[in-house]
Amino acid sequence: MDCVFCKIAKGEIPSEIIYEDDKVIAFKDQDPQAPIHFLVIPKKHIDSNDTLTDEDSFLISHIFTVIRDICRKLKVNQDGYRIVNNVGEDGGQTVKHMHFHVLAKRSLNWPPG
Repeated sequence: MDCVFCKIAKGEIPSEIIYEDDKVIAFKDQDPQAPIHFLVIPKKHIDSNDTLTDEDSFLISHIFTVIRDICRKLKVNQDGYRIVNNVGEDGGQTVKHMHFHVLAKRSLNWPPG
């Protein structure tokens, strides 16, 4: 499979990793849209939330717990942060591997655009 996020998870593409365990990896976004902008992905390839199976659903709660812990460590939990998951072309998904963007340390408008 020629998936850039799978290659990052396997260590084949260098990335600034901020967290890793046996299920997920978190790394800084290469084109940050906020002073703090990182991604959290499952190590297992899952195309998107739309292809998530019941057997894989435990990953979502784990990902959100990891995001909570990273945001506490970075001390952005008090002022707030945004978690974004894009699904499909119209949803803005550019990499077909489920991932969550976390943005913080700037005011984030709504609707996002």
